[in-house]
Amino acid sequence: MNEMPAILGLAASAARHAASRQAVIATNVANADTPGFRARDMDAFSPDDGFALRRTSAAHFAGATRTDASHEIRDAGADPNGNTVDLEDQVLRGIEAARVHDRAITVYRSSLDMLRASLGKR
Repeated sequence: MNEMPAILGLAASAARHAASRQAVIATNVANADTPGFRARDMDAFSPDDGFALRRTSAAHFAGATRTDASHEIRDAGADPNGNTVDLEDQVLRGIEAARVHDRAITVYRSSLDMLRASLGKR
């Protein structure tokens, strides 16, 4: 039973990360014709990100915190106007982000269903 809150938190974090990535991709697509715009993306979600280190004392070092920062896509070729957005690539990245989001929501729902069943609330 102790595993349930962790799995719910992990699934929620994965869904939030996928939604953030989808927003970055949407910004890229919206700026596909903007001269000099550099396409961005986010690193893949890591399950370890949902389990931050905890300090039991203020004297202890804090663990690294998770960041959802986007980064420039380095290997993207630029158009003559300096724009690096490739719409086909962005569509594929968007599909990948949508699949990750759907998978996270499925895990979240299934976990809630199991929790409800164990409580007799189904």
